Amino acid sequence: MKHLIDIKDLSVEEIDDLIEVAKDIINHKEKYSHKCDGKKLATLFFEPSTRTRLSFEAAMMELGGNVIGFSEASSSSVAKGETVSDTIRVVGCYSDIIAMRHPKEGAPYVASIKSEVPIINAGDGGHNHPTQTLTDLLTIKCEKGRLDNLNIGLCGDLKFGRTVHSLITAMSRYKNIKFFLISPDELSLPEYIKRDVLEKNNIEYVETKNIEQYMKDLDILYMTRVQKERFFNEEDYVRLKDYYILNKLKLKKAKKDLCIMHPLPRVNEISTDVDDDPRACYFKQARYGKYIRMALILKLLEVK
Repeated sequence: MKHLIDIKDLSVEEIDDLIEVAKDIINHKEKYSHKCDGKKLATLFFEPSTRTRLSFEAAMMELGGNVIGFSEASSSSVAKGETVSDTIRVVGCYSDIIAMRHPKEGAPYVASIKSEVPIINAGDGGHNHPTQTLTDLLTIKCEKGRLDNLNIGLCGDLKFGRTVHSLITAMSRYKNIKFFLISPDELSLPEYIKRDVLEKNNIEYVETKNIEQYMKDLDILYMTRVQKERFFNEEDYVRLKDYYILNKLKLKKAKKDLCIMHPLPRVNEISTDVDDDPRACYFKQARYGKYIRMALILKLLEVK
């Protein structure tokens, strides 16, 4: 595998291998501290990011490598009219691997066609976010001890949420998974994902607007932000942004070992009174993201 554009680029076996490497990194950090000496990662972020960009940069630095790049399109030659293809070809002359985020769906795929170095999709519009999915899978494996036999609640923006789309695609390949899709009608999961992923693979799912209705059944609750940047209409965003707010009261019937996840940034969809609950895993999740990205960089650079 040369690039990672979609979580489907990875087989279940490859995902499991990455998770095992990430777990080994967690337990033996010193063993990996010089694995990428002399290597350079370019982070090309045409869209704002905190966690994903810094996570990639920290990952490469902890492997002994260096980082170059930009954090917004306005600080690159794209502002002068340069195409993504040309940008990738040029940056590939200065780096060994590229992590790229872009607001347009499919842009990282186009980049991968032209690139001579590995491309990692760090998020493309409302389409894919495979390294967040790998982060989520590592979190679930470490916190629950398994990636099968799980009831997973996905709550909030299921229409535009690329993290949700990628996670459903990945988890649908494991045994005995059931999804609880919690959203208002306007933000429900796209029909093509229900048809091409869930129904095609005979994955059981339930749709509801009520976050408390199935709380007692959940092993994982994956909260998402209603994304202002994906809306064309300000009124729709204002009407829907506070549709779900998870607080301690709503967790009253939840399992003692529920794992509460969120790809972050959080706005107000999880009350801060949940942060100290032992079931809150979203800050741990951010830490796991660094380790799985370290494992992925090693794989794509073919570092043993």
